[in-house]
Amino acid sequence: MSVAKPQGTMLGHPKGLFLLFTTELWERFSYYAMRAILVLYLVDRVQTDGGHGMGWTQADALSLYGTFTGLVYLTPLIGGWLADTYLGQRKAIIIGGALMAAGQFILGTPHAWVQGMETEVFYIGLGVLILGNGLFKPNISTMVGDLYEEGDHRRDGAFTIFYMGINVGAFLSGIIVGSVVAYFDGNFQAGFICAGIGMVLSLIIQFVFAQKLLGDIGRTPAAQLEKEKAEAAGEVRKEPLTKVERDRIKVIMIMGLFTIIFWAGFEQAGGLMNLFTNDFTDRSIGSWEVPTTWFQSLNAMFIVIFAPVVASIWIRLGKNEPNSPVKFALGLVLLGIGFLFMIGAVLEMGGDASAKSSMWWLVGAYFFHTMGELCLSPIGLSMVTKLAPLRIASLMMGAWFLFVAAANKIGGIVGSFIGHGGAKEEQLANAMSIFAGIAITAALSGILLYFISDKLVDWMHGAEDGHHTEEQALEEEIAVTAEHEAIKR
Repeated sequence: MSVAKPQGTMLGHPKGLFLLFTTELWERFSYYAMRAILVLYLVDRVQTDGGHGMGWTQADALSLYGTFTGLVYLTPLIGGWLADTYLGQRKAIIIGGALMAAGQFILGTPHAWVQGMETEVFYIGLGVLILGNGLFKPNISTMVGDLYEEGDHRRDGAFTIFYMGINVGAFLSGIIVGSVVAYFDGNFQAGFICAGIGMVLSLIIQFVFAQKLLGDIGRTPAAQLEKEKAEAAGEVRKEPLTKVERDRIKVIMIMGLFTIIFWAGFEQAGGLMNLFTNDFTDRSIGSWEVPTTWFQSLNAMFIVIFAPVVASIWIRLGKNEPNSPVKFALGLVLLGIGFLFMIGAVLEMGGDASAKSSMWWLVGAYFFHTMGELCLSPIGLSMVTKLAPLRIASLMMGAWFLFVAAANKIGGIVGSFIGHGGAKEEQLANAMSIFAGIAITAALSGILLYFISDKLVDWMHGAEDGHHTEEQALEEEIAVTAEHEAIKR
């Protein structure tokens, strides 16, 4: 059987890389555009009152947001298995992308068309979107690696380029969807349709260019290829875990608990902090008001700007570069500092819910949250791949995804403590308690992790490698969003 090969290079890389870059850029645009307006849509006035939303309480909206983002991290486990076993990555991406586009357009259905069934249609759209995400998310980055032979020095640079696409899509999403919603007088359905169009663009790019630029990459299920390798090498005899392996698994489990704390706080960005931006922040620049969703783009912008800076700092530290648990601890402390800015925003209002806080508090919070992410996130999946015994590597990767999924659900529950309705003053007081609680929990967790870091390094039994080239360090920092999105497998 003849095998179709990918064609041509651009800037020293296969042209297929830039196809996958563009495909992922528009898919991330679609997802983050929807994420930026989801909670705002849920709490907006119902249609009969002149609004375009569902009229939910803030607590219910934030709880639903936590469930949604939690499932976003769970379904890729199933989607990855389906692609590896039956579909192949290319088919999984097409099916998943089509479902995601359909989900966005269902969410964008005007309320006038489905009077009396708005809630049912909303849940159907969200469910279809979650299923599509599960098929799309875990497979496209795998294809990036398949463009290169083992040992190809261009591979790390390829992932750096690819992850830049993710951040560009995330940055554009908040800006564009916020502008579209504002142009249509607060109609969130227009925002969902905008997100759906982004997903359609991603699909069109795949349909038109995939075969020419990717060849047969992603067509054959990985299980079929692995089966051939296993048969050639012979079956691996099952053995009990050694003491070294048990110690390394302990490290994964302990770090997973701290991961829950970090992401539960970090994910307030699309939930509680999004609502705070909308209701309690002075977003005026002269006579113009900055759309709420634009603040969702700050994280991606800060990653692109400061990832090379953080990578350079680690390199310049040389032998003094902190080990992984210490970087993790630093990330938690920086998260806590970010929430000090949110406390400052509340204090500026002096308990007066009719007042507005400066938008610069939010900018400061997102900056420190991103710095924390750049310290902590690149460690996650790479740590699992280094520490997990090969024969249970997939199981341990699944466990890590479960930690992230739990963090997102817990984050939604924590945000929902803002309360069910009530006076604005009460909501402001509750927000203050939540911000303070997260700041204290993150800081104390970071301090605790710092003091047990030496023991965790001992349990790694040499797996901790502090030697990086500048290119490797930059690739790890740029990869932060991909790890957070749970797509680097």
